[in-house]
Amino acid sequence: MTLIRPTAETAGASGPARRPAAGRAVALLVLVAVAALIPLLGPRPALDGTGEAAAPGLGGIALLRAALFAALCVPVGELFAARLARLVPGAPLEHAPRSWAPSAAAVGFLAALGLASVVATGNLLPHHLSDMDVGGLYQSRDGKLALLEVNAFLAAGLCALSWRPAAQVWPLAAVVLAEALRAHPAPEHGPLVGSGLTLVHVTCAALWTGGLLHVLRMLRTWRAASEAAEAAEPTGTAETAASADAAGAALLGLYARVAAVLFAALTATGVWSALRRMPPGTVLDQLTATSYGRTLLAKLVLVAAVAVLALLARLRLRRAADRLSACVPARAEVVALGLVVAVSGLLTALPLPIRWS
Repeated sequence: MTLIRPTAETAGASGPARRPAAGRAVALLVLVAVAALIPLLGPRPALDGTGEAAAPGLGGIALLRAALFAALCVPVGELFAARLARLVPGAPLEHAPRSWAPSAAAVGFLAALGLASVVATGNLLPHHLSDMDVGGLYQSRDGKLALLEVNAFLAAGLCALSWRPAAQVWPLAAVVLAEALRAHPAPEHGPLVGSGLTLVHVTCAALWTGGLLHVLRMLRTWRAASEAAEAAEPTGTAETAASADAAGAALLGLYARVAAVLFAALTATGVWSALRRMPPGTVLDQLTATSYGRTLLAKLVLVAAVAVLALLARLRLRRAADRLSACVPARAEVVALGLVVAVSGLLTALPLPIRWS
């Protein structure tokens, strides 16, 4: 099994060769649409029967937060995967996929701008420009954090387009820090502990999700480059293709080892954060009786599915004759991680659970 299906060399005509690519494009669009609908449709079943009131514009806010998280994962993952690739001997680093970081920064900027407008309207969706108090953003903690995220994504986009794209790590770190502080306001019990947990959780999630996405993109690009070289000069290119496959398998294996550590950190910080908001004696009740608990339960199910897919990929890396067959469950893992990001956007927009005694 290879990373990409045969194209013009085996299909012959241009029509059949394009069908797999068109099918993948349609599947990707469908999955993106489903991921986008989760925050929009999620509040209604989550709130049904809980007695909790939905905040105005909850679906829109959840969608903006999901877009912001996704925009954060993409450039962080690119930087992370590129760093791992430099550790792989013989990796064809000259063949790199086109960066999605500038586009992700634009999406993040628009999402952060939308969230800032919500803060400027008193945490309501604005209907007119006159509804917003832009100057008031500088006078509140949430407003300052919202402006920090807007400026950070703008700076990250400029860095991504510059001759030193690695510099975008600093504005991206500012976004993570702003999210950690925003999620735990000063009146909360132990806000610094909560912010620290969220900081680690968001960082690991961005590295895991964005890193796997870019690793798979790199493997596809490397394989495509080796096949192009084979088509141009058949003599002596079998070794080149084998080298590209070996480097791809090594990169995927290196990522899998780091991802195991990221998963452990994600699990620990996620469980700790949940127990801080839902005391141990009330967790089982709140998982089904509150909108926050229901959404958290959905996220846990998705994360469990991701863990199973990651385990399958790791087993294929170790035991399969074709180690790159691990890309099959890895692609499904990316899709599941995208759904986790969408659910996370909804989770941050829902009312916090009641701290029952």
